[in-house]
Amino acid sequence: MTRVVIIGAGIVGANLADELTLRGWTDVTVLDQGPLPLTGGSTSHAPGLVFQTNPSKAMTEFAGYTVRKLLDLGCFHQVGGMEVASTAARWEDLKRKHGWATSWGVGAYLIDPDECVRRWPMLDQNQIFGALYVPTDGLAVASRAVEELIKRASSRGARFAGSTRVTGIEQANGRVTGVKTHDGEIPADIVVSCAGFWGREIGEMAGMTVPLLPLAHQYAKTGQLPELAGADPVRPALPILRHQDQDLYSRQHGDRLGIGSYAHRPMPVDTFAEPGEVTASAMPSMLPFTEDDFAPSWEESKLLLPALGQTKAEEGFNGIFSFTPDGGSLVGESSDVRGFWIAEAIWVTHSAGIAKAVAESIVDGRSETDLHELDVHRFEDVQLAPEYIRETAQQNFVEIYDVLHPLQPRLSPRDLRVSPFHARQRELGAVFLEAGGWERPHWFEANASLLKDLPHDFLPPARDAWAGQFHSPIVAAEAWHTRNGVAMYDMTPLKRVEVSGPGSLEFLQGLTTNQLAKSVGSVTYTLMLDDAGGVRSDITVARLEPELFQVGINGNIDVAYLRSRAPEGVRVQDTTGGTCCVGVWGPLARDLVQPLSAEDLSHTGLKYFRGRRARIAGVPVTILRLSYVGELGWEIYTSADNGQRLWDALWRAGQPLGVIAAGRGAFNSLRLEKGYRLWGTDMTTEHDPYEAGVGFAVRPAKGDFVGRAAIDGRSEGTSARRLRCLTVDDGRTVVLGKEPVFVDGTPAGYVTSAAYGYTIGRPIAYAWLPGSVGIGDQVQIEYFGRRVAATVAAEPLVDPGMERIRR
Repeated sequence: MTRVVIIGAGIVGANLADELTLRGWTDVTVLDQGPLPLTGGSTSHAPGLVFQTNPSKAMTEFAGYTVRKLLDLGCFHQVGGMEVASTAARWEDLKRKHGWATSWGVGAYLIDPDECVRRWPMLDQNQIFGALYVPTDGLAVASRAVEELIKRASSRGARFAGSTRVTGIEQANGRVTGVKTHDGEIPADIVVSCAGFWGREIGEMAGMTVPLLPLAHQYAKTGQLPELAGADPVRPALPILRHQDQDLYSRQHGDRLGIGSYAHRPMPVDTFAEPGEVTASAMPSMLPFTEDDFAPSWEESKLLLPALGQTKAEEGFNGIFSFTPDGGSLVGESSDVRGFWIAEAIWVTHSAGIAKAVAESIVDGRSETDLHELDVHRFEDVQLAPEYIRETAQQNFVEIYDVLHPLQPRLSPRDLRVSPFHARQRELGAVFLEAGGWERPHWFEANASLLKDLPHDFLPPARDAWAGQFHSPIVAAEAWHTRNGVAMYDMTPLKRVEVSGPGSLEFLQGLTTNQLAKSVGSVTYTLMLDDAGGVRSDITVARLEPELFQVGINGNIDVAYLRSRAPEGVRVQDTTGGTCCVGVWGPLARDLVQPLSAEDLSHTGLKYFRGRRARIAGVPVTILRLSYVGELGWEIYTSADNGQRLWDALWRAGQPLGVIAAGRGAFNSLRLEKGYRLWGTDMTTEHDPYEAGVGFAVRPAKGDFVGRAAIDGRSEGTSARRLRCLTVDDGRTVVLGKEPVFVDGTPAGYVTSAAYGYTIGRPIAYAWLPGSVGIGDQVQIEYFGRRVAATVAAEPLVDPGMERIRR
C-alpha cells in the first residue's frame, strides 16, 4: 500500500486526505505544526466567500466542485453572490464575466439596480449600474468543513497529527522516502505539501522552488447594524457582495458585516509566529490590524452602504494569504525528487476541486480537469528568482480586482528576456507585449506607411474599444505583406529542446503519436497524449542526426515531462536561451534566402517538413521548412551569438524585395486562417486528437505509445464534440476568446482562439461545439451581452490545397 504524508491540515490538506481515502488510498498521514482542528493557517481565519465565476474554465470547475462538496458536508451557506458595478467600465466587464459563467456552465444573471437593492437593501441604488448575480455562490464554513473532512478521512483510515512540526524531507536516489519531524521520521512513498504560506519552506526542504509570496490582507467587522437586528447569528441571509471598483467585498455576520479590502498597499510577510496556542482571534496567520490602511476603504464602504455611517469598524486583522507571480495556484510533482508534490496558493474557493484533481493525478496519473494553468512547472527560470516572485506577486495583489485585458502585459519587470534581434526590432518601432519573460513584438510602427497602399479588401473595419486595445491597424499591413511579399518573424521565444543519446528515437516514439522513425532531416508534427488519450502537448520533432532531435514544444511543463520520462543515457536539454529563430515567410521567401546559401532550397531540394544544417550568409544555421502562417518559407535557427548577424544579413538581402518585420498580431491571424491549433488554448488534456481536429498526427500502426489504447476506435465521426472554425457574419465583430456560443438559442460551447482574418475579410473564432453541429450551420456568439451571428466554416479558410506552402 502506498504511504502518503500530507503536510498541512487546513482546507486543502484535509480535502486531499478525504479525496485520497475516497479512492481507496488509506495509508494517509496528515501532519500540521498547529493544533487540530484549528491549526492557525489561512483556513482558520478565512472569511469563506465563494464566487465561482472565473476567466479560467478549470478554476470555475474547481469552485463548483467545492460548492457541491461543502453543501454535502453541511458546511456551506448558499446565499448567492453579487458583484456590483459602480462604473460603466465595470458594468461592461460584468457582461463579459456573465459570458464566462455561461461558457463554463454556471447559472448567472445580470440584474438592474432595483433588484440589487431588493437583494441587498442597504445598498445605495444611485451608486451602481447593476450587478452580476450567481444564486449558487455563497459562504464556506471552512473551519467546520475541516473538522468534518478530518472525521470522514479518519473513518477510512487516515491519521491526523497536530502540533507536529516538519523539519525535513527525506529522500534517496531521486525519490522521497519520508518526512522528518521533531518526533522522528515518518516513512512515505509520496509527500504532498499543502502548507499554505509555509509552503516555500517545505519546498526548500526538498530542493524545490515554490514561487509564492505571503501577503497580508485586511478584514474588518462592523458594529451592530439596526438593519440586521434579529438576524440569525449562524446562518447569514444576505448574498456575498463584491465591490471590485473599490477593491472591496462584504459578507454578513449576524447583525454585523465583515468587510475585506485589497485597496491597501501590498504588505509582504517574511516571518511568521510559531503556532503555539491558537484561538479564533489569535493565530500565526492573523497580524495586527493597521487602521490607517483601512481608513480609505471604510469611507468607500460607507458610500456604497450608507447604513455603515451609524457604526464603525470595531475589530479587524491583517490575514496572511499566498500570492504567486501570475496569480494562479501551484500544483505538481518535483522534477528532481519523485514523489514530492505540492498543492499551494489555493484559496477556500477552489480547495475541494483542486484537492480532487491532485488526488486524481496521484492515484490515476491524470486529472479529469486539465491542470496546465496550475502546473508549478509553467514558470521559466527567470520567473523563479526571489526578486521576480516578490514584485509580481505584489503586483497581482494590487490588480486582483482590476479590469484586465487578455493581452495586457505587466509593466514591470520588463526586458528580462530579449532575442538577439531585439535592438533591430526597437529601431523598427516594435510594440512589445510580454509572455514568459520574453519581449515579443506584436506589430512594428515602421510599417505604418504601408497602410496607405493596402488593397481595399485587406482594410479591416474599426474595432470596438475593448477589442481595439493592444491592437493596431498596422497588423493588417503585416498580414498582407506576408501573404503577398516576404516578412521576418521573431520565433525565438518558442520553447525548444534537444533530445540526444542512445535510445532517443525509441524514447520519443513511445511518447508521441506520429511516426518518427524517418530519415535524418525529417520534420514531424506529432502529439503527446496522456494515458486517457488527452492531448498533453503538440510538438514538432526534427531529426538532425540518428540520435539527435530538435523538438519544438509548448513550454516548461513539456521540459519537465520529457525529463521525468527520459531513460538513462537520453539527455533532454533546453536550448531556447542559447539559440534564436527567425521565420522567413511569404511568396518571395525563396528569392530572399536562396542567394545567401549554397544549399539547394528549391521545393525539391528541401521539401516541406524537411530540415538540414546549412550556412546562410556564412552563419551556421539549422533550417526547417515549416510554416505556421501558411506561406512558403522556413524557420531558421542559429546560436544566440550569431543571431543579430543572421537578422542583418536577411534584412539587407530583403530590401529589394520589400521585406518587413512582422509581429504576433499578424502571426495569430494568419495561423487561424490556416486552422493551426494553439495548445493550452484550443486543446488540452481534456480533448482527444479527433475532437481537436489533429487526428492526422496519429499513427496507431507505428506501435505502442502513451495513450494509444485509450484512443483505439475513436475518430472524428465518433466525437461528441468538435473544435470548429467559425466566421462572424457581420464581418466586423472581433471577439477575444472564452465567449459562450449558442446553438438554437441554447449555450452549447465556447470560443477558444479568435482574430480578424485579413485574407478572408472577416473575423474568425474557433470554438468547442457539439459534434452534431456541422459546416454551414448557424450559431451565435455572446459578446458583452449581445448575440453575434456566426457560421461554421470548412477549414482551413485559406489555401486548403496547401499550394502556397509547397511552392
